[in-house]
Amino acid sequence: MVVLSYFIQPTERRYKASQSAKMNVEHEVGLLVDEIRRLGNTNADGKISVKFGVLFNDDHCANLFEALVGTLKAAKRKKIITFDGELLLQGVHDNVDVILLQE
Repeated sequence: MVVLSYFIQPTERRYKASQSAKMNVEHEVGLLVDEIRRLGNTNADGKISVKFGVLFNDDHCANLFEALVGTLKAAKRKKIITFDGELLLQGVHDNVDVILLQE
């Protein structure tokens, strides 16, 4: 039995670590939604949008998000936000709209 528990324990640790990571991503996406609401304006479609450059250059966002671009990608994958392209880079994509899809 000792050998069996040796193999099970790392799997349990990985599961707990992955669950913790999922909760952190969900938390950061929730914070991102709050920041889009704070900085954004309602567009013609009635959805809240903000320019990527505004998000990236905001001091509060800079202190809040360790990896803003990663959080944006995760939120886009979950269909909470949308933006043109796959990846947003500072400078090049400052005028790209980040649109909140869910209220």
